[in-house]
Amino acid sequence: MPISHAVWTVGQSPTEVPQGILPSEQMLEDMIVAQPRILSSEWMLIGRQVDTGFGGRLDLLAIAPDGSLVLVELKRDRTPREVVAQALDYASWVERQDTENIAAIYGRFRPGSSLSTDFRLRFGQPLDEDALNESHQIVIVAASLDASSERIVNYLNNRGLAINVLFFQVFNHGDQQLLSRAWLIDPGEVQVHAANATTRGEKEPWNGEYYVSFGAGPSRIWDEAVAHGFVSGGGGSWYSNSLRMLSPGDRVWAKIPGAGFVGVGRVTGPRVQAKDFLIGDRPALEVLKGGYHREYVDDEERAEYFVPVTWEKALQPTQAIQEVGMFGNQNTVCKPVTPKWRWTVDRLKELFAIS
Repeated sequence: MPISHAVWTVGQSPTEVPQGILPSEQMLEDMIVAQPRILSSEWMLIGRQVDTGFGGRLDLLAIAPDGSLVLVELKRDRTPREVVAQALDYASWVERQDTENIAAIYGRFRPGSSLSTDFRLRFGQPLDEDALNESHQIVIVAASLDASSERIVNYLNNRGLAINVLFFQVFNHGDQQLLSRAWLIDPGEVQVHAANATTRGEKEPWNGEYYVSFGAGPSRIWDEAVAHGFVSGGGGSWYSNSLRMLSPGDRVWAKIPGAGFVGVGRVTGPRVQAKDFLIGDRPALEVLKGGYHREYVDDEERAEYFVPVTWEKALQPTQAIQEVGMFGNQNTVCKPVTPKWRWTVDRLKELFAIS
C-alpha cells in the first residue's frame, strides 16, 4: 500500500506539521549528493548522471563495502512503471561494467581522485577488484508509487532481484522544509538478495554452506569467538543485517579477511543485539575484552550483533588457510552460488577433516 507519513510537534498541544513539496526532484538529487546519508550511511557515491551509452543517464551510482554497486533512479516526471522499467534497463548496462569502466566513472564524478584510495579511506579496507560489481541492487527514489508498481517491485524482490523503493515526503515547518524517508522493503532483506547473487561468472545451485567474514582486530577478537562460541558483526546495519540469514543448524565457514579460513561450526541460535547477548548467565559485554562497538550499544543500527555457534574446528589466525582461488567476500554472511565456493568448501573439508 502507499506509504505516508504524518509529523506532529511535541508538547502539551501537539500540532500537525503540514506537508509541502520540493521545488524540483533535481533539488533532491543535489541534496543526496551533498549528504549521501539521505540514501544510506553505508554507501559511497561514485557517479552522477552516468551516461549509459544507449540514450539514457543513470541518476546516481554508489558502491557498498563489499564492492557491489547500487543504482539510484529518481522518479522525476516519469510514470512509476516507466521508472521501474528504466531502472531495470540501466541495471542490464551496469552488470557489464568492469573495473576500468567503474574507475573511470568515479574519475568523472571526482576528478583527480582514485576509487581504490577513496574506497579504503571510506570503508577502512582495500577494494577487492575481483569482487567489484559482482552484484548490484536497484533503488528507486519517489514521493509515491502506484499500487501496480509496488506489486512489481515486491514481486521482483521476492524472487531474488535486489530492488527497493525509497519514499520521501516534505513537510513545511516555519521557514524550513523537513524531509522524511521510508523504505518499501526492509533494506536488510534487499542487501541479502544482493549478497547472494552474482552478475558475472558461472552460477550453480547453492551448496547449503554459509560463508562468514569475521573482521578480527581490536573491535572483534577471534580467540573470544572461539572460546565463547559466536560470530558477530556491527558498526552499521550493512555489517549486521546479513547475520539474520543464519538459523540454528546452519554450517558456517569463517574467514578472517587478509588471513584466511579459521573455523567451521554450527549455528545454535538467532541473531542477538550485543546488549542482550549472554555468555553463560552473564551479559557478553561484561565478559568480552574486545570493543564490539560498545559505543553504539543502544543504537539498533550500529550496534554489534552476535550469533551463537558451536565450533567443530577452529584455528589460530597464524594457521589460517588461504589458497589461490579460494572464495572471499566482504559481506558478514552470504550463501554463494559460484563454483569457486563449492570448490572452496570441498577443499576446506579435506583440510579440516570435516565430512
